[in-house]
Amino acid sequence: MSYQNLAEMFYKTCEKSPQQTGMMFKKDGAYQPIKREEMRATVEKIAAGLASLGVQKEDKVILLSENRVEWSFCDYAILSNGAISVPVYPTLLPKHIQYIINDSDAKVVIVSNAEQYDKIKEIRKDIPKVETVVVIESEGVPADEALTLDGLKQKGEQFLQQNSDYITKSVASLTRDDMATIIYTSGTTGEPKGVMLTHGNFLSNIEGGIKALPVGESDIFLSFLPLSHVFERMVGHFLATHVSAAVAYAESVETVPQNLQEVRPTLMASVPRLFEKIYARVVESVEEGSGLKKKLFYWAIGVGREVTAYKQKQQPLPGGLKFKYGIASKLVFSKLQERVGGRIRFFVSGGAPLSKEIGEFFTAAGLLILEGYGLTETSPVITVNRLNKFKFGSVGIPLHNVEVKIAEDGEILTRGPHVMKGYYKKEAETREAIDEDGWFHTGDIGIFDEEGFLVITDRKKNIIVTAGGKNVAPQKIENLLITSRYIEQALVIGDKRKFCSALIVPSFETLEKYAAEQGISFRSHKELCQNSKVIELIQKEVEAVNKDLASYESIKKFILVDQPFTIESGELTPSLKVKRKIVEKNYQEQIDALYAE
Repeated sequence: MSYQNLAEMFYKTCEKSPQQTGMMFKKDGAYQPIKREEMRATVEKIAAGLASLGVQKEDKVILLSENRVEWSFCDYAILSNGAISVPVYPTLLPKHIQYIINDSDAKVVIVSNAEQYDKIKEIRKDIPKVETVVVIESEGVPADEALTLDGLKQKGEQFLQQNSDYITKSVASLTRDDMATIIYTSGTTGEPKGVMLTHGNFLSNIEGGIKALPVGESDIFLSFLPLSHVFERMVGHFLATHVSAAVAYAESVETVPQNLQEVRPTLMASVPRLFEKIYARVVESVEEGSGLKKKLFYWAIGVGREVTAYKQKQQPLPGGLKFKYGIASKLVFSKLQERVGGRIRFFVSGGAPLSKEIGEFFTAAGLLILEGYGLTETSPVITVNRLNKFKFGSVGIPLHNVEVKIAEDGEILTRGPHVMKGYYKKEAETREAIDEDGWFHTGDIGIFDEEGFLVITDRKKNIIVTAGGKNVAPQKIENLLITSRYIEQALVIGDKRKFCSALIVPSFETLEKYAAEQGISFRSHKELCQNSKVIELIQKEVEAVNKDLASYESIKKFILVDQPFTIESGELTPSLKVKRKIVEKNYQEQIDALYAE
């Protein structure tokens, strides 16, 4: 069905199947269902409550909260008023939240709990346009300082008694061209920019997405990526509503393995980090097992890869291979599939590049990962692999309603209804990003292969040019390094240098086990990173990667870093991308010393 706006989509889905479970959340040790009729009533009350506060069309409302059902309710309520929701990562510091509130001209701020409210309290005098603060969980928040969400709903009920058709009329007045949200890009460089996305941007992307991938009302999503990020919001929020699928909210990133077992989802959007961690644990468990266990596991993976090759060509499996795959599934793959709930039809991966090896590994084990590609500015999906047409190392083929081309310098350009309206209050930056013919310049370098799959090399600004004039794409090398069970994170450096090096964060959990086996004593991770046996171990892992690289790409030296890159340290964006300039600046002395040797 074609909708005029996202709020209409939400209400029509609720009307169509009022008794259907639309959401699930964990309470008292078990997942509780919420029916669509209850979702609709709650959203309408919150929307009316916002209207009673004077929130009107195009007003900005900040949503500062972790993933929870109330996040979804508030988002749809804001949209119902024709207002513009401005989602903010709950991991951000007060000074960064202050910038977004003031830049967006927000008049209402909705926060999840006392922890987030305290951030607002700290900057309260510096956000003069904010009229009201609403808190979802009021425990620990003084009653005279903020309005509770329950209090807002009560205001909404009273408002609806006098204006029963207000929300219905508001929703009916909205078009695809109306602005739905401003999402501030976390930005690996410079201050964040507010990306203006319309109702039509998202709706076109949903329509393209459901034509590319089979998703329906029998599906259950497990939502764990931040809803503040455009990827989860589009896939596990808007698209799920469009097709009447249920959404279960993970309690946190840490509880995802447990929540997978409880919810047993059929679909899930994820970033590569989750797959990398599962892969590392599986390989570690196999390596620690008996010789027979190792032999059986790698035999099964080999069989799985053979099966995958037939699936990619859409050819039927030979009888012998079918028989072998049945044995491999029963003895090996079923255990891995149970780890993720046992019902996954496929994963969708985005937000960062997925290692080809990890994609092949999961798919061989009967867990297809379909990698896609997009940006906040493109609502976000541009390309995605399909169930019947996928290729590892690629990000798939364009959606049917999206145009993509490669510029002369190799940059990926895209045009269509998915491209943002522009950057809020930044006309020069908007003109720089979207040319006069409507092509959005992604900043990524890529190629279309002979079968029409898009392959991304790297970010344009990340390309390393060595002193010898060779171009090196660091992302590819970093992806190879993190397939080692001993390496957690990696950053390749070498711009204007004679050779490439890497900053490597070991997987300390695995490394500590290795140290125990080798009788290595240590008092800290720093001491462990300085141990000659550990350095030798990582050297072997690096050499294994170098075998697949050209000589000018290979890692000649490395620095072992004794603490991970984190959001808190400012070295990762909230969407877990490494801020290269920050990391290089933080380790400048060690890098200079490395090249001086």
